Amino acid sequence: MKVFTVQQIRELDAFTIAHESIASVELMERAAAGCTLWLTSHFPPETSFLIFSGAGNNGGDGLAIARQLFYRGCRVTVCIPEMGLRHSDDFEANFERLKKIPRIEILQPSRAEDLPVPGNGTVVIDALFGSGLSRPLSGFAALVVDHINRHSTCTVAIDIPSGLFGEDNGNNPGEAIIRACHTLSFQFPKLAFFFAENYEFTGKWHIIPIGLHEDAIRNTDTPYFFLAQADVRAWVRPRGTFSHKGTYGHALIIAGSHGMMGAAVLAARSAARAGAGLVTSHLPASSEMIMQVSAPEVIISIDPSKEVFSRVPEIGKYTAVAIGPGLGTRKETKEAFVSLLSAWRRPMVLDADALNMLAADASLLELVPENSILTPHPKEFVRLFGLWENPWERLQKAREIASRYRIILVMKGAYTAIVCPDQTVWFNSTGNPGMATGGSGDVLTGIIAGLLAQEYPPPDAARLGVFVHGLAGDLAARKTGQHALLAGDIVNHLGEAFLLLEKEK
Repeated sequence: MKVFTVQQIRELDAFTIAHESIASVELMERAAAGCTLWLTSHFPPETSFLIFSGAGNNGGDGLAIARQLFYRGCRVTVCIPEMGLRHSDDFEANFERLKKIPRIEILQPSRAEDLPVPGNGTVVIDALFGSGLSRPLSGFAALVVDHINRHSTCTVAIDIPSGLFGEDNGNNPGEAIIRACHTLSFQFPKLAFFFAENYEFTGKWHIIPIGLHEDAIRNTDTPYFFLAQADVRAWVRPRGTFSHKGTYGHALIIAGSHGMMGAAVLAARSAARAGAGLVTSHLPASSEMIMQVSAPEVIISIDPSKEVFSRVPEIGKYTAVAIGPGLGTRKETKEAFVSLLSAWRRPMVLDADALNMLAADASLLELVPENSILTPHPKEFVRLFGLWENPWERLQKAREIASRYRIILVMKGAYTAIVCPDQTVWFNSTGNPGMATGGSGDVLTGIIAGLLAQEYPPPDAARLGVFVHGLAGDLAARKTGQHALLAGDIVNHLGEAFLLLEKEK
């Protein structure tokens, strides 16, 4: 799914109105119908709704929703705070329609003390301000937002929480932004929704289709995408009838050190579960038995050191290399790491201590092969590339770095962002908080390495790997719950995740 800026969405709205011979107020009616359907499907019939509407088109959405909720038998109160703003034409049209329904109470307070307080069980609808804001709310508007945040136990924001900017909130202090439980976003998510710092405002967000023109969507370029299952299914390759283990490549996993062998086991098992024909794990000499017992399918390559990675094995027979999980950063390990970067010129996967060694010596980034996949969590990103002022700046910095070094950055977290050398960004849609557990990243490294070994193009390996990793975590969480989820559970559900994608092809 494409993700557009607020300005692009505005242009798509205008194109749809112009080319479908539909009035803007009727497009608003479509949006209201979608929101009303969602609201009546998610709250019991006896729910009361208190709708705060502004004077612009977002307020018009709120008035149309109020009318449609009333016609569905819901109890509705509308509050239109008097903020001295000009009413939009579509707001006026819906206001006139609403006034013809005498059983809907319409309040128009001009003072904070006159604002209605929602009763127990009342759902508040935020339709004060849409995505067109360019400066933080202040004055009476800020007081209204504060009133809602203090008194509402459940707020649903229409299109975007009032006060939140659609992309960059670096200059938005966040003191006057609606804190919603749910956000109903029209047709597409807003870029701001993908940043952890904004979750306290958006809550869970949901897409409400409003029928924007398909040709316009198809012909409008954007560097931002949301990974949907339909996209990922197309990338999964079927296994050939006459194929053999050599068909699916040979992954080398350089991981583990004394006391950290679990990382190596998780990465190696994941590479095998991702479909690599052969997986070799290069290990300290004292760790052979751990791997043989934990993953008998994995071939062992023994390092001369008993405790750490200290020498690069013969690498000519491998089709993919991953390095980093549980590796440590001792002097001999760093020397061997530099030797590997000099010897291996194909895309590789770098995680954990491989990233820490890069961070300790920034000149090594020049040795990383093009289209290699780096998988930093937020702290590793800081060590590698420095601090950022806000999440939007972090994303733009990642795009610039991916382009400069011709690498792929997997920015791990909720809605993991895969940033490609062409500066496109793909936000992931799978995964859950239960996956915030030790070893989860090692599993991801193994999955991506297993896909690279099968000659998946590096961007596809990264995107498919991230999606399947999250999907396996979601499947595991259904059985264990999020609190008890372990990295090994993710590995154990990789087969089910791939099967789910293959069945839907």
